[in-house]
Amino acid sequence: MQKKFFFLTCILSAVLLAACSSDDYLEELSLGEEELYQRTQKHIDDKQYERAVEALQAMEARFPFGKYSEQTQLDLIYAYYMQHEFDAAYASAERFIRLHPRHVNVDYAYYMKGLASFAEGRGMFERFMPTDMTMRDPGAARESFEDFSQLLSRYPDSIYAADARKRMVYLRNLLARYEVHVANYYFKRGAYLAAANRGRYVVENFQRTPAVPDALAVMVQAYLLLGLDDLADDSLLALRENYPDHVSLDENGEFLININPVRSWLNTATFGLVDNPPPSGFDSREEKR
Repeated sequence: MQKKFFFLTCILSAVLLAACSSDDYLEELSLGEEELYQRTQKHIDDKQYERAVEALQAMEARFPFGKYSEQTQLDLIYAYYMQHEFDAAYASAERFIRLHPRHVNVDYAYYMKGLASFAEGRGMFERFMPTDMTMRDPGAARESFEDFSQLLSRYPDSIYAADARKRMVYLRNLLARYEVHVANYYFKRGAYLAAANRGRYVVENFQRTPAVPDALAVMVQAYLLLGLDDLADDSLLALRENYPDHVSLDENGEFLININPVRSWLNTATFGLVDNPPPSGFDSREEKR
């Protein structure tokens, strides 16, 4: 009985809230431009972003050429973002850039594009539960990196530039680590040339990221398994000289092939003669945890 009462209370509360919201919306449709704009600001200040979006949309519909029209468009980007409507925030930012390319605050629109594109890629659960973002599809991260790059190239002195640079460092590290994850997967599949190519891509395109030493180790192991000893020696030399304490090197600087410690029952029963486990990849972050 208590459960039924609880559910009925929840439903009734939702209906009342919807009715109040509808009444507020109808009231806002009758307000003048100045009053309606102040109402939108109150909703934002009160963190009532859904109501802010409704009021801002009403502002745009009723006063498309009013004195607050441009600020309304900027506020709508923010309200959409805070409401977790990232696609809408991104589209609104693009629209503002297209309509007002010389606006004094257009740098804000570029900045919000970067925030919205990355947030959209995270998804609902990642915002509330810890997850390794380096193992996810990097499409949103690449798009976000490009959006922030546009901001910095056009407005290097923007007040948002410093934060954009920090986020780009994070995104660059994420993209580099993703390539190493893919290389590690290729080891498990026996695709050693593909693994080597991923490692080389990190070394050539993501210098000074934390993933570089693992990428060099990937190259050494892949080239050894392919019998390309000269390429393996070159990669090993770079690893020794730049990262002598890497987990793949013993105390003498010799390279240790990273074999998967999980062995099948057949491999165990035949003392390693049959069904040898595939080589594992590298993730030196584990050593630092």
